[in-house]
Amino acid sequence: MNIRGKATATVAAGVLVTITTLAAGGPPASALTTAGTTAGTTAGTTAPGVTHEENPRVPAGAAWSEAYFPSADGSGVELHADVLRPAHLPAGARTPVIVSVGPYFAHAGQTGPEGWDQVGPSARFRDFVDGAGLMARGYTFVMVDLRGFGGSTGCLDWVGPGEQADVRAAVEWSAAQPWSTGKVGMYGKSYDAVTGLVGNNLRLPSLKAVVAQEPVWNMYNYLFSNKVPRPNVTGTPEAYNSIATMAPMAGDSDRYKANAQYETAHPACLSDNITNNNDPDLRSAYWRARNLADRAAGTSTPLLVTQGFIEPNTKPEDMEVYLDNHRGRERGWLGQWEHVRGNDTDAQGRLLQGRAGWFDEVMRFYDQYLRGVRPSAADPAYAIEDSLGGWRAQPTWPVVTTSYEARLSAGAYLDDGGGAAATATTAPSGRWDMEHAPPLEPLSTAEKSSARQSAAASGSFWTWSTPAAERLRLTGTPRIRLDASTNGNVMVRLWDVAPDGRATMFDENVALLERRGPVAFDLKSADWTFEPGHRLGVQIGTIESNGWLDVPSGNTIKVSGARLSLDLLATRHDVPTQGDRSPYLDRYLAAYTTTLGGVGPGTFPLRLSRR
Repeated sequence: MNIRGKATATVAAGVLVTITTLAAGGPPASALTTAGTTAGTTAGTTAPGVTHEENPRVPAGAAWSEAYFPSADGSGVELHADVLRPAHLPAGARTPVIVSVGPYFAHAGQTGPEGWDQVGPSARFRDFVDGAGLMARGYTFVMVDLRGFGGSTGCLDWVGPGEQADVRAAVEWSAAQPWSTGKVGMYGKSYDAVTGLVGNNLRLPSLKAVVAQEPVWNMYNYLFSNKVPRPNVTGTPEAYNSIATMAPMAGDSDRYKANAQYETAHPACLSDNITNNNDPDLRSAYWRARNLADRAAGTSTPLLVTQGFIEPNTKPEDMEVYLDNHRGRERGWLGQWEHVRGNDTDAQGRLLQGRAGWFDEVMRFYDQYLRGVRPSAADPAYAIEDSLGGWRAQPTWPVVTTSYEARLSAGAYLDDGGGAAATATTAPSGRWDMEHAPPLEPLSTAEKSSARQSAAASGSFWTWSTPAAERLRLTGTPRIRLDASTNGNVMVRLWDVAPDGRATMFDENVALLERRGPVAFDLKSADWTFEPGHRLGVQIGTIESNGWLDVPSGNTIKVSGARLSLDLLATRHDVPTQGDRSPYLDRYLAAYTTTLGGVGPGTFPLRLSRR
């Protein structure tokens, strides 16, 4: 554990409905809808609800009920929750509560109908409930539908003030229930990891710990990059509209059905969700409210996060900003994987993040902060897989040995979007929500050809470092500053270049050049190890990738005064920790490695000291 600072080193037929009114001075009154039971429980002595024996959709050892309560913004939005209580405990037994808030908990399915023949709680985190033994451990698990999804009313709000009010209501409602100890944790992956970051930002006294796997750290970055739209800029809102309008199940209660069909009576919800978030200006009021990284300043909820540095979906953009702004205790698994959970495995049984013990570590984390139990094992604050597949422990991330600005060469490029390959910027087909991004997109033939042409290519120019004299690591978040001669687009890519010219592209970002003059922007956070003799290649040029929907200007853009801020870490003091090579790393290397031509002399150092 560490305190972070800036680091330099139906339900079937027959439903019993009861109304529970909270004591004066607490949160607003709530209505609790509880599925009637016919076997396995005794009224008043064990947790009421439907058990696994009565409905196989309910996890073993759990009693499932449904609840409704208002959001916290006074808008009249009604939120729906599925509650899983340990079936073996008395009805009034108080337990810590783990809450997940998101768009994927509809009874019919997570992102579309899943073919269930019986109403029941979402299976989204069945792996967690079962794998961590939540019920046997005496935890309550609550799944809350964000506004507009599942059994909740209201219009979608893409992590805006409305959804933030939903998170507040979910945590405070869970803490105030008579079966709650008042201590709440949050758990999620992807969108419901984002709501965990929101929970931290809200500074809620009852929220004691957050586990957030593969989140988006600033919502703007999922749709735009420095005013250049991503190909999912409309596809993602459309995907969430589709989830929000998923039909309820025939067996759902009338109340659930009415809430689930809210958008039918309020069609502007759907059209507004398409248009509200198409402003490319990060500084707009809309995006300022959704800049979770900036809004984390001064927060202190204990966090356990995961992030794939090379993952193709929720990328590590503004991660370092969020973590630096967060002042509380942190834990993290960071490495070279795709959009996966800490416990996910492939068909061969290999852990997709490469590291064993996810649920054990998560429960030690929750037990410590929700129960005050001293951990039975000393987990590293940060466990990090580098680009060679090795794992190390660190007290925080990043840890930096040397920081400096590399002076890059002046040059020029034609902003033509890759010329004949410009059609590569066509948006991928298919849905694109945070759970269904397109698969890994390798470098196109045109991109590899451009890279092979190297300095001779009109669409980009290059600067090369001197060879590394020892193994070292580029860590943290590289930042580029440059002066452009005219308007257009710019892409910056970083490459690891071996002595024989084989090179892997490991970091990139783009920006809109709205006028001549200076521009500065961050690349993705990275953790990439250079072997002795390898160089860092910096490519600056037109956007020749289908990762963005740019409009080529056709201008020849001259670049001068370019500087690349670098954080480097010595590897000789690495502290090993358990973990295997994540399977995705080899797929990434195959997709993003090519052979460069015309590698020139090094003009800036790649070394741990600038002596």
